[in-house]
Amino acid sequence: MTPNSEFMQQAIALSLESIRSSAGGPYGAVVVKNGEIIGRGMNQVAPLKDPTAHAEMIAIRAACQHLQHWQLQGCELYTSCEPCPMCMATVYWAKLDRVYYANSKEDASEYGFNSGSIYQEIALPIAERSLPMTQMMPDEAVAAFKEWASKTDRLTY
Repeated sequence: MTPNSEFMQQAIALSLESIRSSAGGPYGAVVVKNGEIIGRGMNQVAPLKDPTAHAEMIAIRAACQHLQHWQLQGCELYTSCEPCPMCMATVYWAKLDRVYYANSKEDASEYGFNSGSIYQEIALPIAERSLPMTQMMPDEAVAAFKEWASKTDRLTY
């Protein structure tokens, strides 16, 4: 697939719209399928009071609604900045074919946006992370996985 600068220009325009309208941080994204934008998003974290309302997340949600499916095979994401770990995980879960980005996470860090620290934290063993995590009741919780495994009409993720 060949990158299309018009789609990246759309993502960058959304990042500028986000800050100029005081909607949120300087991030914009579009999801494209077969040469058509099917999802748009700009950062909405502050106005929606939702830490997951990143531009990529909003664009992916819109694309999923457009296609009426939770997977986006055959789609590409154009985003004004390299996705954070949450957005990258969503890209993998949604099964997008490719990501094009403009600014890097290092560029974002220069302006006070530091997803790099989250990337570093996730790479650490649980016991070494700064956020305490404690496993509880795994023997009880595994019942849901066992029931899922025996379900004959389950959806494949």
